[in-house]
Amino acid sequence: QLHSDQDKGDGSLKYILSGDGAGTLFIIDEKTGDIHATRRIDREEKAFYTLRAQAINRRTLRPVEPESEFVIKIHDINDNEPTFPEEIYTASVPEMSVVGTSVVQVTATDADDPSYGNSARVIYSILQGQPYFSVEPETGIIRTALPNMNRENREQYQVVIQAKDMGGQMGGLSGTTTVNITLTDVNDNPPRFPQSTIHLRIPESSPVGTAIGSVKATDADTGKNAEVEYRIIDGDGTDMFDIVTKKDTQEGIITVQKPLDYETRRLYTLKVEAENTHVDPRFYYLGPFKDTTIVKISVDDVDEPPVFSRSSYLFEVHEDIELGTIIGTVMARDPDSASSPIRFSLDRHTDLDRIFNIHSGNGSIYTSKPLDREISQWHNLSVIAAEINNPKDTTRVPVYVRILDVNDNAPQFAVFYDTFVCENARAGQLIQTISAVDKDDPLGGQKFFFSLAAVNPNFTVQDNEDNTARILTRRNGFSRHEISTYLLPVVISDNDYPIQSSTGTLTIRVCACDSRGNMQSCSAEALLLPAGLSTGALVAILLCIIILLVIVVLFAALKRQRKKEPLILSKEDIRDNIVSYNDEGGGEEDTQAFDIGTLRNPAAIEDKKLRRDIIPETFFVPRRTPSAPDNTDVRDFINQRLKEHDTDPSAPPYDSLATYAYEGNDSIAESLSSLESGTTEGDQNYDYLREWGPRFNKLAEMYGGGESDKDTS
Repeated sequence: QLHSDQDKGDGSLKYILSGDGAGTLFIIDEKTGDIHATRRIDREEKAFYTLRAQAINRRTLRPVEPESEFVIKIHDINDNEPTFPEEIYTASVPEMSVVGTSVVQVTATDADDPSYGNSARVIYSILQGQPYFSVEPETGIIRTALPNMNRENREQYQVVIQAKDMGGQMGGLSGTTTVNITLTDVNDNPPRFPQSTIHLRIPESSPVGTAIGSVKATDADTGKNAEVEYRIIDGDGTDMFDIVTKKDTQEGIITVQKPLDYETRRLYTLKVEAENTHVDPRFYYLGPFKDTTIVKISVDDVDEPPVFSRSSYLFEVHEDIELGTIIGTVMARDPDSASSPIRFSLDRHTDLDRIFNIHSGNGSIYTSKPLDREISQWHNLSVIAAEINNPKDTTRVPVYVRILDVNDNAPQFAVFYDTFVCENARAGQLIQTISAVDKDDPLGGQKFFFSLAAVNPNFTVQDNEDNTARILTRRNGFSRHEISTYLLPVVISDNDYPIQSSTGTLTIRVCACDSRGNMQSCSAEALLLPAGLSTGALVAILLCIIILLVIVVLFAALKRQRKKEPLILSKEDIRDNIVSYNDEGGGEEDTQAFDIGTLRNPAAIEDKKLRRDIIPETFFVPRRTPSAPDNTDVRDFINQRLKEHDTDPSAPPYDSLATYAYEGNDSIAESLSSLESGTTEGDQNYDYLREWGPRFNKLAEMYGGGESDKDTS
């Protein structure tokens, strides 16, 4: 309550309030000055409020006293319970931990004023999780309460922690939280085999590396604490078998390390050990962290294929041995207890030429064809061995046959020699160096000797003793006009046993040479050009020749085309056409130009031939008319041919002249020759030309017009 000394109680003063919460949270009675709260006040929202109050005259509204300031402080009460930031906590602790091992710390907060009473003093206690865990009342640290808690027995624990204010006294407020605690694994359990003895079986034919079976030791731990390494530590098959640890399944896979043989050994015993790879020194007292088991492996019998005494065979034989000679023997046996007989054969794919053969009973290989080292030095054969009782069960072995050399080839010239001697050569001049080759390959290397088959007055051979020889002249001067070619037989022999020799003939040409000894021409050649044309020049010459040939072909084609053009190009183009043949016949007495007997014998006339002065558009099959008898008059024959040509649809649509070598009766119009009319002085009337049709109008105008001009002149 606010009260002014100037207040007489007559209601002349008015109290006003300003500051934090004035008018909303706090109101003042204008008449009495009593201050009231309008709602419940929470200290946790605001602990104090600063207000200002003043008394004023109600009528004049003037202050009667200075403004006074005061603070309203909110006193705390225990109205907030402790709260945890997490509803559920997750924690872990290693198994087998000692008592008092810290697991996790939980902390609760109280919104009440810690400086006022015990409203904010929190005490922790455990409501669930005993007797395994405990909590410190003041700090909230959770610790283990039991020793040697084993994860393999129980892994998960749920602990409920309570936080209570008022120092845990009666009437205090409280809050709870849940803590899920997991025991983490430690290596406190050794591996254990479920069986003390394990039995496995495997066929004797199993190849090296075959997995026989697996063994597995169990470990109650997890992760790396359960990792196990397997090894064979003892037994009578330590060298025959091996064991490999499979990491993803923690199994030991037993595999074959060497080939098995039922007939040699049928049972093997192994002692296998499984040991943890990560051992915690704190738990050595729980060990040892390993275990052993006995593995017995039985080998089952299998019908095995034959086995050769060697993995491969090498035989050496000279190439000159006789047919049927045994070059070597392969041996094989049946490894089974039954010991079945063996049959041998050659794989003919490795001996396509059938040079060798094999005895099926004892495996002896012998020759069936001659050998030649120079053709093939090695022969790679494959021998097949099969049991007679089980032919499908076979084994192969490679057999290498090396053919040893025998001196059975004579040496020969290494190359073909093109030898010449100059006409001006002097005695002792070198004209050729020769060498030899031999297909044989002696152990001491090749050695050749050169000599002449007979004494030669012109040339001699000088052996260089390095498998080469020089050809020298024995006289001065040679003439290619007398002898153009010399043949020089040279004997070449080797030094192996038996000695082989051959005679090679050198062809020596006599040639003209310059002063330096360079060949210029020989008897077989007129002249040797000192230099040749380059590739570019040859290509240019070839192109020129091709262009000339193309021009000639085009010219010939154009000329032939011109010959085929018709005499008259169109129907409207009617004009005189003069064809000059420049050949005058000899008249009827000239029997060489035309045989009148042909007309006398119409049967001898060939079939009608097509015209050659135009290109025909359509070919018509010529009609054959019956031949006239021999005694038929030639006039009738010609008339018949005339009629045939007039009715022929393939005839050209312009005038043409056909000569029949038969003059017949005199013409009514007599001669049309302009030469004759020019030499006669008589008058000629050519008006009848107009009656012959439009094709003769041109002649009528030429000759008829001339007469009219003459009259006019």
